[in-house]
Amino acid sequence: MTLREAIDKYLAAGGSYGESVALASLGESHEETERSFSLFDEDYHISRFLHLRNDSGEKFQINGFPQTHVSIDAEIESIL
Repeated sequence: MTLREAIDKYLAAGGSYGESVALASLGESHEETERSFSLFDEDYHISRFLHLRNDSGEKFQINGFPQTHVSIDAEIESIL
């Protein structure tokens, strides 16, 4: 999943930037979600706009940490 695809899926699920969205609602396989968000999390230019959270719901291992939700800042558009 590219960053643009992830953002499009996030906005479709959450309606707008800043909303907390379950990673499971993005419509990708468990493995693809873990792989993509781990890569995004490792890149400073991307990760500063992503806010991962471990709450109730399906758990994803993002760089070794369990996460369930993400919120994305609108300023991420500046790097697309």
